[in-house]
Parts: sequence; structure tokens; C-alpha cells
Amino acid sequence: MYLIYDTETTGLPKNFSAPVSDSENWPRLVQVAWQLHNDMGELIEVKNFIVRPEGFTIPYNAEKIHGISTKRALEQGVDLSFVLQEFNKAISKSNFIVGHNISFDINIMGAEFFRAQIETTLMYQKIIDTKEEGTDFCAIPGGRGGKFKWPTLTELHIKLFNEGFSEAHNASADVEATTRCFLELIRLNVINYKLLGLDDEYNKRYLEFNPKPFELLGQNIQPYSATDSKEIEKKTDKVSSLKDDIDLAEMQNLCFSHLHCHSSYSVLQASCDISDIIAKAKFFEMPAVALTDTGNMYAAYKFVREAIKNDIKPILGCELYLTADHKIRKFTKENPDRRSTIVLLAKHKLGYHNLAKLSSHAFIDGLYAGCPRIDKELLFHHKEGLIATTGGLTAEIPDLILNVGESQAEESFKWWHQTFGDDFYVELIRHGLDEEDHVNDVLLSFARKYGVKYFASNNVYYINKEDAISHDVLLCVKDGELKETPIGRGRGFRFGFPNDEFYFKSQDEMKLLFKDLPESIATTQEIVDKIEIFDLKRDVLLPAFDIPDEFVDSQDEKDGGKRGENNYLRHLTYEGAKKRYGEISDEIRDRLDFELLTIEKTGYPGYFLIVQDFTTEARNMGVSVGPGRGSAAGSAVAYCTGITNVDPIAYNLLFERFLNPDRISLPDIDIDFDDEGRAKIIDFVLEKYGESQVAQIITYGTMAAKSSIRDAARVLNLPLNEADRIAKLVPDISLNKLFNLSGEKLKEKLNADQMQMVAQLKVIASGNDLAAETLNRAISIEGSVRNTGIHACGVIITPSDIREHVPMSIAKDSSLLVTQFDNSVVEDAGLLKMDFLGLKTLSIIKDAIVLIKEKHDVLIDPDAIPLDDELTYKLYQKGATNGTFQFESPGMQKHLRALKPDKFADLIAMNALYRPGPLEYIPNFIARKHGREEISYDLEGMEDYLSETYGITVYQEQVMLLSQKLAGFSKGDADMLRKAMGKKIFSLLEKMKPQFIKGCTERNHDPEIAEKVWKDWEAFAAYAFNKSHSTCYSVIAFHTAYLKAHYPAEYMASVLTHNMNDIKKVTFFMEECKRMHLTVLGPDINESAYKFNVNKKGEIRFGLGAVKGVGEGAVENIVNERAEYGNFSSIFDLTKRVELRSVNKRTLENLALSGAFDSFQNEHRAMYFHELKEGYTFLNKTIRYGNAYQESLDAPPDLFGSIEGIELPEPPLPICDEWERLDLLAREKEVVGIYISGHPLDDYAFEIKHNCNHTIEKFKDLESIKNRDLSFAGIITYVEHKIDKRGNPYGIVLMEDFSDSKEFMFFREDYLKYKMMMVQGAFVYVKAQVRKRSWDHQLEIKISSINLLSDVLEKLTKSITLRINLFDVNEVFVNQFKNLIEEHKGPHQLKLCVFDPDESVSLDFLSRSYKVRISRQLIHDIGTLIDVSYKLN
Repeated sequence: MYLIYDTETTGLPKNFSAPVSDSENWPRLVQVAWQLHNDMGELIEVKNFIVRPEGFTIPYNAEKIHGISTKRALEQGVDLSFVLQEFNKAISKSNFIVGHNISFDINIMGAEFFRAQIETTLMYQKIIDTKEEGTDFCAIPGGRGGKFKWPTLTELHIKLFNEGFSEAHNASADVEATTRCFLELIRLNVINYKLLGLDDEYNKRYLEFNPKPFELLGQNIQPYSATDSKEIEKKTDKVSSLKDDIDLAEMQNLCFSHLHCHSSYSVLQASCDISDIIAKAKFFEMPAVALTDTGNMYAAYKFVREAIKNDIKPILGCELYLTADHKIRKFTKENPDRRSTIVLLAKHKLGYHNLAKLSSHAFIDGLYAGCPRIDKELLFHHKEGLIATTGGLTAEIPDLILNVGESQAEESFKWWHQTFGDDFYVELIRHGLDEEDHVNDVLLSFARKYGVKYFASNNVYYINKEDAISHDVLLCVKDGELKETPIGRGRGFRFGFPNDEFYFKSQDEMKLLFKDLPESIATTQEIVDKIEIFDLKRDVLLPAFDIPDEFVDSQDEKDGGKRGENNYLRHLTYEGAKKRYGEISDEIRDRLDFELLTIEKTGYPGYFLIVQDFTTEARNMGVSVGPGRGSAAGSAVAYCTGITNVDPIAYNLLFERFLNPDRISLPDIDIDFDDEGRAKIIDFVLEKYGESQVAQIITYGTMAAKSSIRDAARVLNLPLNEADRIAKLVPDISLNKLFNLSGEKLKEKLNADQMQMVAQLKVIASGNDLAAETLNRAISIEGSVRNTGIHACGVIITPSDIREHVPMSIAKDSSLLVTQFDNSVVEDAGLLKMDFLGLKTLSIIKDAIVLIKEKHDVLIDPDAIPLDDELTYKLYQKGATNGTFQFESPGMQKHLRALKPDKFADLIAMNALYRPGPLEYIPNFIARKHGREEISYDLEGMEDYLSETYGITVYQEQVMLLSQKLAGFSKGDADMLRKAMGKKIFSLLEKMKPQFIKGCTERNHDPEIAEKVWKDWEAFAAYAFNKSHSTCYSVIAFHTAYLKAHYPAEYMASVLTHNMNDIKKVTFFMEECKRMHLTVLGPDINESAYKFNVNKKGEIRFGLGAVKGVGEGAVENIVNERAEYGNFSSIFDLTKRVELRSVNKRTLENLALSGAFDSFQNEHRAMYFHELKEGYTFLNKTIRYGNAYQESLDAPPDLFGSIEGIELPEPPLPICDEWERLDLLAREKEVVGIYISGHPLDDYAFEIKHNCNHTIEKFKDLESIKNRDLSFAGIITYVEHKIDKRGNPYGIVLMEDFSDSKEFMFFREDYLKYKMMMVQGAFVYVKAQVRKRSWDHQLEIKISSINLLSDVLEKLTKSITLRINLFDVNEVFVNQFKNLIEEHKGPHQLKLCVFDPDESVSLDFLSRSYKVRISRQLIHDIGTLIDVSYKLN
């Protein structure tokens, strides 16, 4: 007998794996229905009961699913005990309990039996689950671990009968459908006699008894509609019936403010920009507005600043995730994390700090599955100054009302009321949803019962109603869904908002919506009145620096002064000055005193002390510190205290460019460390100040123009090539500017080609097709926050726990805390920011110096490198700067060759000039240096500061110095002028211009010429560069060039080491080594270290760390063993000696493939991978041998006390063929990333030399090769054949030559034309042209032909011309020549050019009697003739 049954309940359990004795966990039974069938499928019994609820109510969402309301269950239900007794009788008659997902129904009934204390055998019955048995039968892909998904009952029913069934989630109807499926599964032998424990003839008998597919039995007894529409209608009518007789005029004096708004910082959940929220609130004349982003406070500072600026009261809030215990982070599918939300608003500054702490704890302790969570205990400890509301449908109380029960919701309501008292409010939301109406009804009843006030709210996720679709696109981007997927729950559906009412409504709209509850509008103003306005801007909090006792000033403790810190900084400065300068001149003393006085006045001595502390510690730890960067290099105090390493006095660098004495602002000292040592300095700072006082800075990744187009295209299902086409039309400008700026403004920013692209974009946007919708949606979602990251170098240090000051978060790739405020506001929020930059170049210099010491026993101090070194300047003059710092681009190299720098000032200037804008002045600079252009100065005295740059204003410092000299500007005014010009602050420039003209006139300068100088400065000062930064980076650059010039092998080895994770760069620098005539050898087990190094012959040896799968630990073991006991003589010697747990099988395989064992005699690479008769490779055998040998060393002494290891004979080397060259190279590249032993194209070097005029690398600059006929060769390394959304085939081919690799795409007729050539491993000869596409004027590579490279000589070469010296022509030559031609007869024309070297004349012939076959052999044989050259045509 089969008992098939189903239940309907009040909801779902919290933990699906909890025991049935956990009565709090398991929901209550609302309905149970069953059918009893015999073994032939005949119906024996059918029952359907609704259970009368006792001590519980049926939640609204459960009622929506099965249609049984509490009222109906009370009217139609029967006693639970009677139902259980009847069910027990059915159990006693059955052999199997059957259902779809039956374990859930068994637990539901088991829990009810436990509650009623009625014994049952249900839990011990055999079960059959149609969900489990139907899984392989339905074969729905996409399950976990590559398995099939479980089918829903509807999916199983459709699979079996090709039709669905109605009234799902009605227990009786579900039993009817489950029974039909179960009986049919037996008939089809999906459920067979073995599972049922019957004889092997059972299925045959069953099929004979039931020859046709089962029909529905028609036993859905006590039928009723799946949704009790009358009940719902009653509730709806009750909630939505407004008091129409209310006069809206009565509400005109009431003010409404939105108290529940999300911005785009609710990552991919809302689309409102902060400025749009404030602008809308101001437009609607709202006195205040709240920001309640989901889970974070990223936008808090910007929101408060923007609101105050617009005279709107800012209300800071947050919609936090709430869970039972926020520290628990381990959950299962059966017991998932169950979280709700809670809306909190800060009443004042203390409330803000408590809210920030809650948000911080949510991230630091409670982050799970991307959701930062708190719990009630944590909230209770930080509740002061906070207002709590009942929130939206995802909040705790509404969720309990909808999904658990009103009694549980009421208990929760009481907790919130008791905890927050008068600061707890009921939030009423009306988006036109039935669920909200029901929740509002219950909440109003609670509010009246407990005297809690309620307020009107609209949960805002987008600004305007018409933004709903764009917001939906944003949600699809977040979830990776297509917009066309229907909104709903379950398989085949996606998340989305139910309507378009979640926008920023006006006061009148909200008053109309709540005209039946005018007091709800009034309460919003009550809440607004509770809020105090507070600003988050504050002075920077500097950590107290621990100074020696002799410098402490007791007065500081009384008034908070910084006398002690100033004393100690002065002491360090002058001690350092003695070391730096030796004798301290009056000029130096005046400069130091001026700087120290400015530092004292601005209150930042502690800042300098902190920085000098960790830079000093860095040097003590052996970490390289850069000479400085940015304007900090203009400080002599920084130079004397070791913060920087460039003398600002010698280079005319200005302190006021760094710290303006007239404008107090936090100085900004950025420090470069070698990228390998940076982490050590951060660890030092962590240890010194504590983990709770050091943090990194968050970054917000926003959707840029092109990415928003591609995201919108994915969501809207626009074909990939269409999306790519539209995205490539976008110039370097935002979509919003592109579509909103006037034509004139756009012309100022874009060139003619870009303007044509803009015109095409506007045509696309004005259409009504999918491309138009994609572009318009992209415009609306552009700028949305897509993700968060970490600022590359910013580090925050605070005087106390950072969570006391700002909200914090965490990040996956950092062990430090991370601020929720980004770099643009952290300093304004009072945080001290330091930039700890990791500069790879410093690591390159450091490692090169180590190699130089090892190879030449010369220890180089970078600070002692002479900046007038002649050999280094020769390198710059040749433009041979590949691999050096700052000067390695092709454009810079071209200018260096023209400039021929011979002094350090030239390099500083070129570093400053080589950037957009001032780039156009480089030809003038070069011409003036070499006397081809006159150097002139407009006013007397300008030469003092412009002579080093040949009369051209290059640096911001020059403008500052000249404004002081020519017009008497103060140091502070000069810096203000620099800032105004650099940032184009026209209002400030208008004020300062008269001051400049007047000052010049007073100093006897012609005002008209002064006017010209001012105009010149306005034109160029926007591009003028910071000389301090240019000087510092030119110093580093010079160090790299010096090392390359004097120690090329060691320097390039270090360059290769620090680029070994970038294969393209390794390839590039290996080519540079070839150009420098440096040999780069492949990996070698007896010579390579982890990094690239230099051997005794001066050759660069590949580093083992550059081989894939070879870890640093394994290499360390190999190198240490080699250093202690000598080189390895064979593979057996290697496996006997190394630690085989770190130097494991994969490591040894990859070393073998890379050629690292090529130096072993009588061994070759194929040998290691030869399959032995034992069933494993020879390399495996060597590992087994090594393990056995090492175990023998640990064996106990023998009978005679000997402790020597057992002699193990080495196995013989296998006899096998070596790999073909191409196979060897392919395997080598697989583990190294590049070809080392050779290149597959080497065999075609002749064809490439004579037939190609282009390389793949040159495709990087399409503009320079447009409209030229190009021919190049390559090997196809990857091929993919695909079909686009429209069903059209296309292909992707990756092609590689000696220089680079590039992906080519073939569409439509090109694909059909070249499809046969798209073969991985094929060597091809390609002809192409770069030209503009007709539809968007973008440059594209148009391939005109593809041929096999092997056919080039014979099929594509038409003739050969031989150039013969007249004086070599004699009888012997003629006979040799004739024999050669006879030997190479073929189809190609033979041309002769006979020349007389004395008379400088030549005669061309076309041979009519002979034709030749052009081949490599022919070319080789021509080379045996005296002085005959050739040319292929």
C-alpha cells in the first residue's frame, strides 16, 4: 500500500535539519490531504482536512500561497488531534510513504505529533520521494557539482504528461498530481521493483494492469480556489478605503520629508545620486531628507555636505541587516542565515557615532554573503541617539506579520518599543501592494494598542517614476539576469520591484496618498524636529608622537599645545642639516627657520615626526625609500629629517608649494617604498599604533560610459558585436556630458572624428530599436556605484580607535580595516592620510645592486650615483631607455635623441614636458637648447628662473618665483596664483591679475609686457608641472639609466625578475637584451635562482620562479642544496637530494618542460615523460627512487651496527625519441609563457624577411599605419567558432609572431572566406590594411588575404632578380650559373641586373630561355657564386 500525502503550513522552518521536537522551529500544519493506493495503483482511500488553528494565526504570505486564512481555518477546520488520529490509521495500512519533497511533510506531521504527544510510526516508515526519483528522469541541467536539478512537481508533471496542473499549493490538488506522477513513474519503470522490495515480475504485472498513462483521478475533494479572493478583497477594501470627505486643504500646513531614501551607494540596489536627492527635496520644498542606504554609510559625509550647502536638514540613517547573532558566519542550506532589515536614524552627533559603530561592527564582525549584519544585543548597546522605525516589508516586524504570525510580530513590536521608547515609530508605506496594506493594518492596530506614533513613508530607490525601468536594469546587472526574465520567485524567475511607485514623491503626492491619516504626515515633521543638524567636517586628528623626555614641554598638557613636538622637530632638522650640508650657511638657516616657523604656525610638527619616523625605520629595515614625490620634496625640513632625498635649495624647489603659510591645510607627504618592502612598513605602523588605529581607504568603482553600455547590453540581450560597436563610438567623455553639453562645448573637448562618433551615438539614441533602448538605459545607469575596492596606497592613522571617528568596513584582499569614506573626504572628516606607495622601480634598483655586488664585488649606494655621469647621458642621447624609469616610451626616446641631454636639468624638464598639453613645447625646448631658436625673456629678471629651461615656463615653481620677483607677491599669494592657474579658478584669477599688473608696474616693468606675461602664464600654467615631483622622479630615472649603462646584464636581469608575471613584458625585455647583445639563457637547475640572475660569463639566466607551478619554497630548497653540496649531476641525483614534498611531481614536470634539466648529460625532455611498462612515467620513477633513497637514510642500523644507507642502483634511462621541435617549443611555452629555446616561426625566417613589412606589435598604434598595405606572418595559437544572437557564425583567432600576439575576429563573408584557414598551429601569411569603417569612422584592421606561410615562396613570389658584377662574368662563372639555373628549373621569372662598378652603370635583362623555382636551396646555392646578390619580387 502507498500513502501519498501533502501538507500546507504557516510557512517554512528556520532550520530544515532541526529535530521535530524543536517546536519553535517547525511551522504549523494548516491542511493535510492524502490518498491511499494498493500495489496496482487502485485508490483505496482519499482524505483532505483543514486544521483548526489553536494558539497561532496563519500569516498573510502563507495565506496567499494556499488560500487558507485564519478565519476560514477557524470556520472549516477540524481538531488537530482528530486529523492526527485519522492520519495514523492511514499510516498503519501503508508500506510506503510517498510525496514530492516528502521529508518536509514528514517533519511537519512529526512536529505536530510531538506537540500533541500522540505516538506515531510515521518517522520509521519507508519513503519514496518523487522529487528524488524524478531527478535523472527529468534531467534538468544546472544542479550543484554538475548534477541535475531537482524537478518541481509541475516540471515532473509536464515531463510525464506534457501538461501542467492547476491549483498548485492546495494540498488536495498537490496530492492528486503527486499520485499521478508516482503511479506513472512505476509504470515507466523509473521506480522499479527493487526500490519497492517486490519480485522482479512486479513492474510487468503493473504495466499489464495499467497499459495506458494515468489520468487525474478526480479526487481533489473539498475543492476550493487557490486564493480566497473574497477574503483578500475584504482586507484590501478595508485598508485602501480612504476617507474621501477629508479636505486636503487641512493638510497644507503640514510638512512632509522623506525619511527612507536609498542612493546609488546602496550598491546596485538604487539609482539615486546624492545631489539628485538633495535637489529634489529642495525642489519640493521639503525641510529635510534622510539617507538610509542599505547596509552601509558610504555616502554619509557627501550627503551631509550637500544637504547643508543647499539649506536642507540632513538626516543620517542606515537600513542595516539584522540577524539573530551577527558573529555566526557558518550556515547550511537546511539552516540558512535568516536576516531582516532595520531602519535607524541619527538624532544628533552621538547618534551618528553610534550608527557608525553599528555599521562598522556589521562589516567587521557580521559580514556574511555580502551582507553586513548586526543583532539586537549589539543594537541595544549602541541605541543612544537613534530613532528606529518598523521599516519596509523586509524589516523584522513586517516580515513576521507576513511570514510567521501576528502574535510573534507583536512580541517583536513590544521589544522595539521597550528598547527605543518614544524614538520608535511605525512606518506606513503605500506602494500599492496588498502585502503593505495588510502590514499597515496590523501595524496600526499595534500602534494604537501600545501608543506608538506612525508616519507616512515612501521607500525611495530612484528619483523619478520614469526611472523605474532603468532601476530594474540596475537590479538585473547586480544579479546577472536578463531583463526579459519574468519577475517572481523560484526557478525561471528573477528579483525585481513589483511596480513603479518607489520614486521620490512630492509633498502633495504623499499627502494625497495618506489623506486618510493626516497625523502620519504630521509625524514626519515631529521626527525632523527631533534631529539636530551636525557637520561631519572636522580638523585632522593627529596621533600623538612619543618624543624624548628632554624635549617635552609641561605647558602642552595644560593647553594642548605642541611645543614639545616643535622642539624635537627643530632638533632633528638641525642635526640632519649638519649631515646633509656640513656647514649651515645663512641661506640654509633662514630657509629652515622659515619652514619650521610655518610648520609651528600650521600646527603640523607631529605630521613630520610621524613620517620621518617610519622612513627612518624603513631604511633601518633595508627597505628602499624613494627620494621623494610631489610637492613634499620642496621642504628642506623633510630633506634634513630624511623624509626626502633631494636638496630643495639646490634645485630651487619651493616649500610654500607644499605648505602655504597663508592658507592652512594639511600637508600631503607621499612616500615611495620598494614594492616588496612596503608591507613591512605597514606592519611597523600597525605594531606602533595598533590595529584599531590604522586602516586603508575604500574606493567606489562606478559604471563608466563604455561599461554602462556593455552592462545594459547584457541585461537587454543586445548582441555582443552591437554592444561593442556602440561602446567603441564613445570618446573619452561621460555619456551624460556627451548628450547634455551644447555642440560648442563638445567641440572644445573633442576633435572632428570624435564629433562624428557623437553624431552617430545621438542617431542611435533617437531610434526606437533595442540599440536605442540600450544606449538610453546606459545613460541612466552611468555613474552608479558597481563595487568597492581599496585605495592603492592610502593609509589612515588615528590617535584612538578609528571606529570612534568614522564608519569602517573590511575588504577581502586586506587584513586592515577599511574606511567607508573614500579618499575625497577622509581628510575633511578628520583622518590623517598617508600614501605608502609601492614603487617597483625601487625594487629593480635594489635587486640590481645585489647582483652587482655578487658579480663584481662593488657595492653601489644609489644616493652616491653622480648625476653628471657621461656614460649615462650617452644612453639617454641614444634613446636606449627601454627598461628605465619614466623615459622609456617610444615618443620620449625620439625626443631624447633630438634633445641629446647633457645635464640633469634637461632630464627634469623633459620629464615635466612629456605629458598632454606641454608636449607641444618640446620642439621649441630642443631647438632653443641647440641654438636653432632664439631664447628671449619678456621682462628683466625672468632669466634668473627661466634660463634652465631656455626661456620656456615649464614648472609651477617658476610661476611662483617670478610672481614674487616681478610683482612682489608673498609666498602665500604665489602659491594661490599657482593653484588658480593650474585648476583654472577664473574668479580667483580675475582678483589676482590687477595685483600682478600693479606689482609689476611698481617695480618699473612695462604694464603692457606684464599683461603679455600674464596671458602667457594663463595659457601654459594649466599645464605647468610640479618641479619637485619631476626632480625626484628624474633622480630615480637617472639611477636606473646609470645601472643600465654601467652594469647592463645585472640591471636587465633585475628588470626581467620584476616583470616575470607579465609575459608580454618579459618578451619585450628579452628583445631589448638581444638589442644590447646580452644573452638570455633558459632555466637551468644548476645555475638558476628564483629570480633572474647573471652567471660568470655575464649571461642572464632565466629565474626558476618564472616557471609556472614552481613555488618559492621549492626553489629555495633546490638552491640551498646546490649551494651546500654542489651541482646536480642527473635527475636521480636531484631527486635523491631535494625535499620531495616541496619539490613535488608538478614542480619537477614543469622544470623538465621548461628545459631546466637540459644540462644533464644523456637526458632529454621527452625521456622524463616516457610511459614505462609499469604504467607510469620515467619522471615518476625518479621520484619513487628519490623517496626510497631518502627513506633508506633514515633506516635503523643493521645487525653489525652500520648506519649507512642501503645502496640503491639508479634505474636505467629509457630509450625514446626526442620530441619534434614544434612540440618541444609548445610545451616549453606552456610552462614558461614564452619561447626560450627558439620560436616556431624560426623555420620561416627567410619567408618573413623577404615578404613581410609589418609585425603584430605595430597594431597597437593603428593611426600610424592607416591606409598602408601590410603583410605579416604568424602562428595561429587559438581558434574559436561561435554563433551570435542572430544565428550568424563568426570566428575568433589569436595570432602570434616574434613581437606580440593579437586577437582577430571574422564576421559574415570574411568568416566564410577564411574559415578553412582557422586552424590552431597553422603558420600563415596575412595581407591587411588599416582603414576607417564607413558607419562609425573607427579604425579597423581589414584582412584581404590569408595564405599558408609555407606557400609564400612558391605561390606568392613572382620573380627573382640577380645582381651580377660585370667583372665576375667569365666562362667559369657562366658555366656555374647555367648549371645552377638548370638545377632549379621552375615557374618563376628570372631577371638579371649586370652592373659596372667603375662606370656606375647597369643593364637589366629578363631571361626568356630560363625560369627557376624559388626555394631556400636556390637562395643557398646563389650564395656560392661570387658577389651575386638577389631580390625577390
